[in-house]
Amino acid sequence: MYFLKRLLTWWNTQTLGTQLFTARRGIKVGEDEQGNTYYQTKDSKKRWIIYNGEMEASRVSPDWHGWLHFTWNDPPTKAPLKKKAWEKPHRENLTGTAAAYAPAGSIRRSDPVVRQDYEAWRPE
Repeated sequence: MYFLKRLLTWWNTQTLGTQLFTARRGIKVGEDEQGNTYYQTKDSKKRWIIYNGEMEASRVSPDWHGWLHFTWNDPPTKAPLKKKAWEKPHRENLTGTAAAYAPAGSIRRSDPVVRQDYEAWRPE
């Protein structure tokens, strides 16, 4: 069952085709703090990622995203980006989770704000 799952699905881990391509042509460039592994071909014309766990693009940090999309040539393992004092650590997209942002007045908050700025219309 595991083999069939890997053969036919891409969202659980790499497919069999990606695994074969990586074994034949991939050169490991590095890993990020989440355990994702980054590869490129010998001629540096293709770059890709093998996710550690769920395949979610927001799990790729800005450093590696720039390298994957050829914004810069050197990977963060060779030339890390300089961090500013005001920068926060990278977080994955939390939309759809319990940790997602909920503004004041949202029904998802435990302390919803009672609105005083309008009066609802009531038919008479």
